[in-house]
Amino acid sequence: MQIKGQTIKKDYALILDTFIIGIIGSVCAQIFIVLLHFISKFSLEYLVGYLPQDTLKLLESYQHSGEFNNLMLIAVIVSGGLISGFLVYTFAPEAEGHGTDTVIRAFHRQGGYIRWIVVPVKILASAITIGTGGSAGREGPTALFSAGVGSWYSDLRKVGWKRRQIYVLIGMASGLSAVFKAPLGTSIFAIEVLYADNEFETRELIYLLFGPLIAYMITGFLFGWEPIFYVPEINITDLKTYLEIVFLGIMSGMIALVLPNIFYGIRDFFRSLPVKPHFKPAIGAFVVGIIAIYFPEVLGGGYGFIQESINGNMIGMFVIFLMIAKIFAFSFTVGSGGSGGVFAPSLFIGAMLGAFLGSSLHAPVAAFVVIAMAAVFGAAARTPLATIVMVVEMTGGYSLLAPTTLGVLSAYIVHNILVRVIKPKYISLYEAQLLNKEYSISYQMDRVRDILICHSKILNLKKAVIQRDDIIALLENGEAVEIGENKYVFFGTFTKEVKLSDGEMFKKYRGAEILYVFRNGRWLHNSVITSIKEGDEVLLIAKKEVIDIIKNEFVPISQTFAKLRIQEESINN
Repeated sequence: MQIKGQTIKKDYALILDTFIIGIIGSVCAQIFIVLLHFISKFSLEYLVGYLPQDTLKLLESYQHSGEFNNLMLIAVIVSGGLISGFLVYTFAPEAEGHGTDTVIRAFHRQGGYIRWIVVPVKILASAITIGTGGSAGREGPTALFSAGVGSWYSDLRKVGWKRRQIYVLIGMASGLSAVFKAPLGTSIFAIEVLYADNEFETRELIYLLFGPLIAYMITGFLFGWEPIFYVPEINITDLKTYLEIVFLGIMSGMIALVLPNIFYGIRDFFRSLPVKPHFKPAIGAFVVGIIAIYFPEVLGGGYGFIQESINGNMIGMFVIFLMIAKIFAFSFTVGSGGSGGVFAPSLFIGAMLGAFLGSSLHAPVAAFVVIAMAAVFGAAARTPLATIVMVVEMTGGYSLLAPTTLGVLSAYIVHNILVRVIKPKYISLYEAQLLNKEYSISYQMDRVRDILICHSKILNLKKAVIQRDDIIALLENGEAVEIGENKYVFFGTFTKEVKLSDGEMFKKYRGAEILYVFRNGRWLHNSVITSIKEGDEVLLIAKKEVIDIIKNEFVPISQTFAKLRIQEESINN
């Protein structure tokens, strides 16, 4: 009875916590939208004479408020880059870029911990970047600062890291739901975006659905219940159109492969520039300003032009040029360190592709725009299920659910095939994604502790030693961790193939006892291995002098678990 009572109390506490996080996340998202609205109205409409869309009423058409001032556009967008760069790199370097990767890294590497300063910095920097014309979306910033709300609330409630991870996901999904009016899709996105290999984070899933629902209801009461985009009722019933949708998916999969490689290629270029990072967003903004002189449609997220393409008002070769311009515009905005998301630009790119193919094939253009929006982002972000649901919710195009699923799956399969054949450097718009849970540092810390606990009596290990937090240093930094009596645990990547000898309890190599080998995403017990292969990551116990001798045969940093730490260091530097 006591256990049952504790479970009920835990459920009530989770419901209350989810309710509070959903409200706070939604409020922060609304603050961001309103701030973005006023900055856009002043900087773009008043100063430049051109406002692509109303950030509060997205169904309003784009408008010219006066004569388009090219020089003022350059001045405004570069100033936005300078201010954003100063804010981010002075107060919260982890807030650079699109933000979702920061959430993923925090989830996998830091138990969900995000510094509180990230929330106001990300809100302000993103509103300035996008509001002054930066070619970026709102979902990345919203994901980060609303996840930061979940982390802040975890500090307030003094919960452990596993509960903190859940609160961060609830915060992220709630903020996204408030912005996109897509409660189910954003819930799925929060659990799908963490991994690239069709794996989901399903802990406390029912509560993860509750938070975004609360945020959606608040947004609906404040700003109305209409979806972001209007799509007419379309029923696709003939086989020919479904075959054309498969072709649309194939083309979307190709674009989805190109997208992250151009984006991160430009990002890598900016990171290599011998310029202080505070000024790099301004350089990227200058390039975007030049592009926008010829293609002003690339400014901002581009929701108004997505609606125009749904309405059938954007067709012909012009949309192809616009698609290419948007790819480079958003890459220079976000890749240079500007604060903005990649979701809206990806939808824009997909919409232009869909408009072109729909009109060329004499197919329903509105349907092709919606399907291509989902197909391009679903494949490029490795989030097919979430994207299908989100785009359908955002458009209200529920009759297009089946055709959209076909298009997204076609794009995803083509993308997978191309990745295996071409082996590009980047496969996803979210480089912090891990293949699956076996590559997550938070899960592997528990796995290593379990391994040590299983052998604690044999190795004479105390529980307090096993539970130490510096296990993360063991996995990520290649540091030998002392566990008592001149015994050290070491983990690293072998650089050659070696044979193992039999020991009393464990396989041995030059005096070191091999506990487990991590190979191709699996932990292998020492009893099933006879040798260590080149590239194997090995967990061993030995005396300090033995480790010092064999350390030269290791890469003393795990090639698997150091990935997110190396990314974080590249941002901070």
